[in-house]
Amino acid sequence: MVAVVHAHPSGATTPSSQSRRRAGAGLTVAVLLVAFNLRIAVTSLGALLDHLGDLGVSATTQGVLTSLPVLCFALVGATAMVVTRRFGVDRGLALALVVLTLGLVLRVLDGTPALLVGTFVSCSGIALGNVLIPAIVKEHFPGKVGTMTGAYTAVLSLGSAAGAALTVPLTNATGTWRLGLGLWAAVAVLAVVAWAPFARGAVERRSTERGTPLWRNRTAWAVTVLFGTQSTFAYVMMSWLPSLYADAGFSDETAGLLLAVSITLGVPFFFLAPRLAGRMHQQGHLVAACTVLTMVGWAGLGLAPEGGAWLWAALLGAGGAVFPIVLLCFALRTTSSVDTAALSTMAQSVGYLLAAGGPFLVGSLHDATDSWALPCTLLVGLGFVQVTAGYLAGRPVKIGAAH
Repeated sequence: MVAVVHAHPSGATTPSSQSRRRAGAGLTVAVLLVAFNLRIAVTSLGALLDHLGDLGVSATTQGVLTSLPVLCFALVGATAMVVTRRFGVDRGLALALVVLTLGLVLRVLDGTPALLVGTFVSCSGIALGNVLIPAIVKEHFPGKVGTMTGAYTAVLSLGSAAGAALTVPLTNATGTWRLGLGLWAAVAVLAVVAWAPFARGAVERRSTERGTPLWRNRTAWAVTVLFGTQSTFAYVMMSWLPSLYADAGFSDETAGLLLAVSITLGVPFFFLAPRLAGRMHQQGHLVAACTVLTMVGWAGLGLAPEGGAWLWAALLGAGGAVFPIVLLCFALRTTSSVDTAALSTMAQSVGYLLAAGGPFLVGSLHDATDSWALPCTLLVGLGFVQVTAGYLAGRPVKIGAAH
């Protein structure tokens, strides 16, 4: 493990008192603005995929565009510790925002290669931000980790919904998809400007003491598996829930609305769940409760997708609150911001790789059986894995400490 040691003028080491003083309203707003941008590049592009097909973007390219973000989150997220050691978490986040902004601009330049490269670049910035934000919260909000985790994940979800809901109207209003997508770069610029004052300090010196390696730690692996299962649920829902409802007889508009309702109803749960989890001795109980909601939702979709459509969508939205709980575990299971970044790197890189196969497997099973029953049964079974991982990840231990 890598332990944080802050340099003091006298040569002694002190806690991160400077970070605590900086955790005011400006820093809070900056963190939330950053969070708002951490899914817009993905959902805004998804909203225009059909339109891009009409403009000549091939089905193969559209398929690459849908799978590229989650793979990018896994592969580029794995490099976050290199960025952290080189620049520190504060400057590293500034770099992530600049990369995100450049990608958002690049993808609306002329040609399919620019669209693909720009999507990769923007998602690379998001991948770094995904990993570094939990470390930022650990570093600057040590007494409010649960509250800030809830706030930024709720705002992240709102940003995701905004990208999905507003991109088509923006395209229609401006008359071109390039502006419909490109205007989101202005929102990213706002985040860059808001974060810049908090990325000017010198990089803190850190020691290199080593404790228990993450890759050999059971708790680290439990957190990683938990991140992977909740990501699988989330990406399967975003990829296939509208299709499931359409096959049940709903119009495309209503099917899309049901997905939007599911995401929106999850926002208050995203805000409240980590605040509650931060006060609990064992977070596994809350993970189990949320997972039961998810399991009931998928079971209902397999048995009666039409009769309980709105209920199942609501349950899936609420059950998705496992996401902010596992992000909170990055901070709760570690003792420093660098350790938090290391655990976040491991969990997100491996977890997103696991999640990348989920939508493909579900789609393949549906095609093979011409039914959603088997995929839904598989997802209910995945819930048992998530509950087990949740209880192991939620134990009140610190990675690297004797326990």
